[in-house]
Amino acid sequence: MAIQVYQSFSAYYHRTALIILLVGFLVRLVISICLNPGFDEAYYYLYTLHPDWSYFDYPPLVALTTGIGVWLTGQVSQFTIRIGTLLLYTGSLLFLYLATLRLYTLQIAINTLAIASAIPIFQIAFGVLSTPDTPLLFFWSISLWLAVQEFFDYRGYRPSFRLTLLCFAVGLACLGKYHGFVLGSGLIGFCLFSRNYRPALTSKWFSIGIAIFLVTISPILYCNISHGWASFRFQLGGGKYLLDRLGGIVSIDLLYLFPAFGVPLLWTIVRSFIQQLRNIRWGQFAGNRAFKDEWELEKRGLILWLSLPLILGFTFISGDRQLLPSAQMPGYWTATILLAERVSIERRNAAVRIPYRWFFGSLTVAILLSSIALSHVTLGTLQASDKPSIFRLLPISADPSTQIFDIQQLRQGLVNNSQLNLALKNADFVFTNRYYLGGQIGMAIEPIFHKPITCFDADLRSFAFWSKPQKWVGKNAIYLSTKTAGVDLAATNIYPSYFKEITKLGEIPIRRGNVVIQTFSIYQAQNMLKPFPRPYGN
Repeated sequence: MAIQVYQSFSAYYHRTALIILLVGFLVRLVISICLNPGFDEAYYYLYTLHPDWSYFDYPPLVALTTGIGVWLTGQVSQFTIRIGTLLLYTGSLLFLYLATLRLYTLQIAINTLAIASAIPIFQIAFGVLSTPDTPLLFFWSISLWLAVQEFFDYRGYRPSFRLTLLCFAVGLACLGKYHGFVLGSGLIGFCLFSRNYRPALTSKWFSIGIAIFLVTISPILYCNISHGWASFRFQLGGGKYLLDRLGGIVSIDLLYLFPAFGVPLLWTIVRSFIQQLRNIRWGQFAGNRAFKDEWELEKRGLILWLSLPLILGFTFISGDRQLLPSAQMPGYWTATILLAERVSIERRNAAVRIPYRWFFGSLTVAILLSSIALSHVTLGTLQASDKPSIFRLLPISADPSTQIFDIQQLRQGLVNNSQLNLALKNADFVFTNRYYLGGQIGMAIEPIFHKPITCFDADLRSFAFWSKPQKWVGKNAIYLSTKTAGVDLAATNIYPSYFKEITKLGEIPIRRGNVVIQTFSIYQAQNMLKPFPRPYGN
């Protein structure tokens, strides 16, 4: 009878997990179809046009995750470049669930899955947009699952072949984003400061794993050695260190996590860390503790070692450079397990309904605000227009969301205008004055015109490695950029000295909700006279 009850209980929670995964996938599917491509993910689309071992900005896996949908469908759109993300993020959630299930109970595993599925930045930055964070998080979650399988066996710890698989998974995480090296360091720190798991670092499986890890990351090493370690120098470079930025980055983290989730999550991390410090003395458990207590501390220790180094490290780094909102998020992703455990503890008190009210209330508000934000980005719900409305609050000039625009309008504008169409067909290449515009322009023209795209600016990113400076000398070009990117200033003051003649061909307005949010200016540049200077690259 007890076995039947347990099986029924397990089946219920597994069905619940499946429903959460399915509903989350459908929500992300709708968003991926409706949301226009951002300049970052459009820029990564250009990676797919230039296959390489690695890239100036990031390791190579983002090219595969961005390109798989395009290669399978033959179409270039915001949806096709996100197909890889949709699949990998669902896998990330699944492995997070399985890892938690091995560490704790079914209830805590469901709590973890629900919380991770409800936090907006996880859903959008990792689950919809095509970014390097997607493959990083996928292999980060696999690494967590493998680590749990390897280290938490009730029969006692003995190093196994899973240690080698774990090294391989960490290597793949590094191919997603350089954050993978922090993941590997955290796992080594966990073993080094735990007497039970130090044998892992001297085992044959770890030695084999290190060799496999080095082979796995060899594309990164090869590309960096070939280009003077340009990618590592770019990622590690910084400016003047300002302490006042540190508090700001924590506030930004909480905002992107959504405060109703972010504040409890941060509090749980701090609380768990303080508990560990109270009970652990230089890697040894204080006093004679029962096996169960030691086991619980080790589980919490693994989660903290995979959370705190990334969160603290990038919080500190934020003092000398501007970071993307997703920089610390894999650390918070792992720490959702700690918050799920805390929710389960609070729930055991039948008189306390706070966990339910907190979760569903927070989820409802997050969905409402996210829907408003999506509606504005796609339809311009809040943007100022000729029609007065209490909801129209943002003037176009002060709205950063205008950088996300409908590339189909740019594509149709180039196709339908016979003069622009003919000029593009006859041009040898296309260039712009901002690297981040190159991807959106590329997505608009590549399916039709198949022209090489480059950038002439001081900040070239990977454009500096995709061609030789002399390649364009003597060639004719089409120059596209937006007025907000200073196109007219660049065309009149900078580029004329590099071309025999520059002529303005026209403009293409980009609308959102019948309001022009961007205007592309198109110039014809005849006979490039000399190479445009590059601060780095080929």
